Amino acid sequence: MAMAAKSRHLASPTSEPASVRWMLILVGLAFMALFIVLPVIAVFSEAFRQGLGAYWESLHNADAQSAIRLTLMVAAIAVPLNVVFGVCASWAIAKFEFKGKAFLITLIDLPFSVSPVISGLVYVLLFGSGSILGPWLKSYGIEILFAVPGIVLATIFVTFPFVARELIPLMQDQGSGDEEAALSLGASGWQTFWRVTLPNIRWGLLYGVLLCNARAMGEFGAVAVVSGKIRGQTTTMPLQVEMFYNEYQGTAAFALASLLAMLALVTLVLKTALEWRFGDELAATGRGH
Repeated sequence: MAMAAKSRHLASPTSEPASVRWMLILVGLAFMALFIVLPVIAVFSEAFRQGLGAYWESLHNADAQSAIRLTLMVAAIAVPLNVVFGVCASWAIAKFEFKGKAFLITLIDLPFSVSPVISGLVYVLLFGSGSILGPWLKSYGIEILFAVPGIVLATIFVTFPFVARELIPLMQDQGSGDEEAALSLGASGWQTFWRVTLPNIRWGLLYGVLLCNARAMGEFGAVAVVSGKIRGQTTTMPLQVEMFYNEYQGTAAFALASLLAMLALVTLVLKTALEWRFGDELAATGRGH
């Protein structure tokens, strides 16, 4: 009893003096303000420096409109394809044992360790004029490089880990007990997926979709290599921001950059709202933060 009473009075391993706690909090806040908050404020300040009229005029510029449409179109193609891949890869890795499983996980992580510029150069080697595939596809009227298909392929490459890496640990943690129970009760494979697996992973899947979409719209390096930066045709929003800035069109550059920043903020707001609204379910699935 004496030992138990003494242990209750011992300091917690994580307890620190108030001064240390406040210092750590202030360091964290200062870091966030310096590297995140202030740059975002600077972007919006520059975007609206010449007034709201100039801001809207910049966004309605023909080149800016083309970049916005292309960015949204590429994201609309790349994200669903990555969802299909992410769910299939996660299902295989989490639910089955097979040779080459570790290698598959390594391949999924590859875009995280390879520079986006390198991934763009890979597509140049595959579909360029000096390759085997490039001239053959061109003979059939199919353009990959310096066209929308090349931009889509590059975007898919740099974003395909996001959905899979969100779902793999979630599915592994959940195990396969629910699926086995459904199958034992006579459910088909598709019924098991739609009524058991998908509801169990829906929040992790949504997280992956949000992250994948944000990266797809903001990708620069890989797209810059394969797009050719053809004004009004193959320039996405990040590329068009660079072009405006290099041409000393500061208001247009920061206006388009602010739109990208707003899209990122919307992603964060949606993520936070989902955590607040469905906090209990997120915690139950292991995705609460």
